Amino acid sequence: MMVLVKNRLARFSMGQLTILILMLSIFVVIMVLPILSLFTRAFQDNAGEFVGFSNFRAYFENPSLLRSLWNTIDVSLTTTVFSVVFGFLFAYGVTRTNIRFKRFFRYMVLIPIFIPTIAHAVGLISLFGRQGIITGLGFEIELFGRLGIILSHVIFTLPQAFLMFYVSLEYADGRLHEAAESMGVKPLMQVIKITLPEVKYTFINTMFVCFTLAFTDFGAPVVIGGGYSVLATDLFVQITGLFNFNMGAVVGTLLLAPAVLAFVINRITNTANMGAMSAKSTKLVIKKNTLRDVLFFIFCSIIILCFLTLVAGLAIRAFTTFFPFDTSLTMANFQFSTTTGGIGSFFNSMQMSLLTAVIGTAFVFIYAYMAEKIESFGFLRKIAKLFSLIPMALPGMVIGVGYILFFNNPGNPFNFAFGTIGILVVANILSFFSVPFLTATGALKKLDKEFESVSDSMNVPRWKLFLRVTVPLSFPAVLETFMYYFVSSMVTISALVFLYTPAFRVASIAISHMHAEGVFAQAAAMSLLILLINVAVRLIYELTNIFYKQREKRRQA
Repeated sequence: MMVLVKNRLARFSMGQLTILILMLSIFVVIMVLPILSLFTRAFQDNAGEFVGFSNFRAYFENPSLLRSLWNTIDVSLTTTVFSVVFGFLFAYGVTRTNIRFKRFFRYMVLIPIFIPTIAHAVGLISLFGRQGIITGLGFEIELFGRLGIILSHVIFTLPQAFLMFYVSLEYADGRLHEAAESMGVKPLMQVIKITLPEVKYTFINTMFVCFTLAFTDFGAPVVIGGGYSVLATDLFVQITGLFNFNMGAVVGTLLLAPAVLAFVINRITNTANMGAMSAKSTKLVIKKNTLRDVLFFIFCSIIILCFLTLVAGLAIRAFTTFFPFDTSLTMANFQFSTTTGGIGSFFNSMQMSLLTAVIGTAFVFIYAYMAEKIESFGFLRKIAKLFSLIPMALPGMVIGVGYILFFNNPGNPFNFAFGTIGILVVANILSFFSVPFLTATGALKKLDKEFESVSDSMNVPRWKLFLRVTVPLSFPAVLETFMYYFVSSMVTISALVFLYTPAFRVASIAISHMHAEGVFAQAAAMSLLILLINVAVRLIYELTNIFYKQREKRRQA
């Protein structure tokens, strides 16, 4: 009997080891080797010979390239200041005041997340361009260049900052505020002495996240940058225009630096912040303060009005014949008859995003299960967890260049994937892997460990346990992962700009081509289609979640 049990356990262990090694091997192929190819190329010449730091020296000796670096730092720092301050104030208004329509504000502030950054720039052009709606009212700004990039980046990063601050403020302990209230401490001093120290680690993380997102964004600068060059556009020119892969690898390495630093800071601050919330924590009771509520309601309303105005600018361009000269309503711009790719690029994006969501969700949960729920192979599981977090530090453009250098090599056995929809799906799965992985592991940690013990003792295969117990109990996390992958894949551009083919354009790339061709109305129309499908997916996610929770309550009643 004991021999039989040992044989079963050995069979389980071998199966688990095989799957774990397979998962790690996939990560080596889709992440480690492409990034190594990028690093290696940065230290080689065109003949493939090692030249040390010669390429980096050539970069820093080139005035125009060096100017791009300082420009990128400039716009990223400015973006970070505005996004962090506005994001904190908006989150504070939603969580720490008694303003009305909190749920409306909380959902509407996420609008920029549902459209590509390149569409933010198109929306700004619709409003503030030479023939813009607001420009026509007599309010003119120098949109193309530094100001336009900063505005686009703030629109892009403010919702990210809000989400981080919202979680931190919503679940903060209210006991200190109650004690301060009982001692007569004024509300403003409570914010300074209690609230800000409570979210100091979130402030640090948010600053690095916003800086990194602005530092590595390609969509906005390529449309609205004008002659104001940044690293992301330099990288695009070096790779696709000059075919200088060595210098492109150097720029890619520079783009990677702040992301790696942000990743390290995030790990340190998360470790330092562990245990900040205890079982004795209480929810903060918000006191009445009319002046505070009025001021925050006005502030939140202005932010949402700006976002809705951006969407309105896209809508006016999309539904008019030729704004501002012919403002008659039309649906012709949604036919995309005069542009390369046309409506097909939108359906290509949906196909790519759906495949990314399905395959990515399955891969994430299997990977998370192997890293979290098996008891053996501790060293391999630690490597698996390390691999899962590294994508958080990889900008999309770096992944795109790495994939060109690795998968486009004729001697690579995986070369067959380059130029297919498969390489786009793989790039998306890797780019957005870390957040779904953390979501999956969070859900798996809540499940009782006895499920695995009972499964092993009853000789039930782990795959049956995974499909029949683990996945159903983790359904909300599965649904969230699917939604996150789909929406993110619909709006991304950074990695795909290097990997798409003329035969398979996607919507975010098509917007940049429409802008280049001068058909702004069709670019706006494509942006609205992306917004529409992403909002629809989010709505389906919310309704399904509500239905699932109600069903679980009825089951437990």
